[in-house]
Amino acid sequence: MARYTGLFIVAVPIDRLRQLLIDVLESCSCEIIYDTGDYIMAREVPGQVSYPKLVKVEVLIDRPNDENDEIRMNFVIKNEELPLHADNHCRQTFNQIQQAIEQNRQWHVVESTIS
Repeated sequence: MARYTGLFIVAVPIDRLRQLLIDVLESCSCEIIYDTGDYIMAREVPGQVSYPKLVKVEVLIDRPNDENDEIRMNFVIKNEELPLHADNHCRQTFNQIQQAIEQNRQWHVVESTIS
């Protein structure tokens, strides 16, 4: 199983975050399948790759306790593909989502940590 994680801290009003995050995921060919407000699960739209390569994205949102607009988002991006190559489909999708987050002009990325 291929699995990549990332932590992104963005400065954005909390009331705008959810829709912006959904827009980012949808722009990366992912559809939302579960949303509780603090947790979003999305999956890659079937049709472009085989089923074991289809990527699932889990986002855990840590809302700030104070008036600070910095919000932590923990991403887990995974699929059933064995990561035999460093540049596998899951990694490519992770890079695409990372780039979409970092280049979004609707928020300011304060910090990003990739593992």
